[in-house]
Amino acid sequence: MKFQSVSFWVYLLVLLLGVFKRRDRIEMDINEIVGETKRSVNFPTKSAIYVWGYNQSGQTGRKGKDGQLRIPKQLPPELFGCPAGANARWLDIACGREHTAAVASDGSLFTWGANEFGQLGDGTEDSRKYPKKVKQLETEFVKSVSCGAHCTAAIAEPRQNDGTILSRLWVWGQNQGSNYPRLFCGAFSPNTIICQVSCGAVHVVALSEDGLLQAWGYNEYGQLGRGFTCEGLQGARVINAYAKFLDEAPELVKITQVSCGEYHTAAISEKGEVYTWGLGNMGQLGHTSLQSGDKELLPRRVVALDGIFIKDVACGGVHTCAATQKGALYAWGGGQAGQLGLGPQTGSFSFIPSESESFLRNIPALVVPTDVQHVACGHSHTLVSMRDGRIHGWGYNSYGQAANEKSTYAWYPSPVDWCVGEVRKLAAGGGHSAVLTDACSLKELCEFRLAENVTLSNASEIEDVASRTGADALARLCGRLREHLLGGDLDYEDISNRKDGTNN
Repeated sequence: MKFQSVSFWVYLLVLLLGVFKRRDRIEMDINEIVGETKRSVNFPTKSAIYVWGYNQSGQTGRKGKDGQLRIPKQLPPELFGCPAGANARWLDIACGREHTAAVASDGSLFTWGANEFGQLGDGTEDSRKYPKKVKQLETEFVKSVSCGAHCTAAIAEPRQNDGTILSRLWVWGQNQGSNYPRLFCGAFSPNTIICQVSCGAVHVVALSEDGLLQAWGYNEYGQLGRGFTCEGLQGARVINAYAKFLDEAPELVKITQVSCGEYHTAAISEKGEVYTWGLGNMGQLGHTSLQSGDKELLPRRVVALDGIFIKDVACGGVHTCAATQKGALYAWGGGQAGQLGLGPQTGSFSFIPSESESFLRNIPALVVPTDVQHVACGHSHTLVSMRDGRIHGWGYNSYGQAANEKSTYAWYPSPVDWCVGEVRKLAAGGGHSAVLTDACSLKELCEFRLAENVTLSNASEIEDVASRTGADALARLCGRLREHLLGGDLDYEDISNRKDGTNN
């Protein structure tokens, strides 16, 4: 038996009010309540993908006017071939310049948006405004995905597997040799376990379980970390020299995470140190001076972060962000569109020491002091999720990709209040954004169900219940909805495209 009515979910949320006052997290089996197959409480019972922003190539997977696409909206399960009302679950989401990819919990990969270089992996160069499963990977269980400007890479393992074949790398799109996914070993041996991959504008870097990086693509700015620049497409090589100190010989460092910007790269060592290399003309490498004009040709440690253990790093077009174990967020690089979150005074950059305000922008600056859980950098905007569940963004905002506010630039961290659930992943592209959220508790499932059915007529009632039960994200969504509808800004039902599947 399944309960779909709004009144049931409102009643259930109210019923749980007393429980929430006694417990931080409710330990009940959601599926037993709603009549679905029993699973572990820790496994997300439902996931949601929200996409919004620039939609020239259909990368949001939605239809609507620009004003409607400024608002984060959940993509309906029907769009991915699931029955209406099904509890869709997702593992990963990624945004390229104008395309998007998502991994379902059954290991299926879906892609949509621009496809002029075959980045959707369907063997064509035709853009597509709705998600479609990548058929060439149906025999693989996809675990994660990364989107570059015009290429895509995925980590997967065979569904029919005796345990001897683990995570492998698949690549396709611009400079990857195929419009279909192709198995790629590069400089690694065939049995190397790949744990992460990141795609830039024209280069890709993959991380092995052993902490080694291999990079391939173009190297005109030293973004492959080889100690020199060169013209033309370059094959894969392992990066084996990291400059901890400029007055000492480079050495091999074990890496735990990597991120590719447009023409620069950043990585985190097992000791929490940040290394950057490639183009640094806007300060995106975080060094007070550069060794090769406006470039660093070898991975070089960001000494301004000495003594700070970094757990997450993200690269944008010309900026970089790093989050600490305690949730502090640092940013550096170009801030001409507000992507550093430091205000409009960061619009220029100089290595000239006398220009003190500008000079400081090529070294990390503290943007958020605490509680950051996730960070994602788009071409010219940044997104973070906080421990309290809220999402904030800043930077170029002409399409609403960075913040709720209706401004071309969001100079400081600003709220994005339309998403419900526990944030698992943030993704930011050229001009669009995506968030993957989970419902892991009965309370969160109630929030999901109510968020899917909120209208102007029931928004006040749902907001009241949400406020009393501590469902803050749902309360904020209701408030934003009433604000927009009563202000006559847009038709919320039009932007949902949920009931009739018009996106297809």
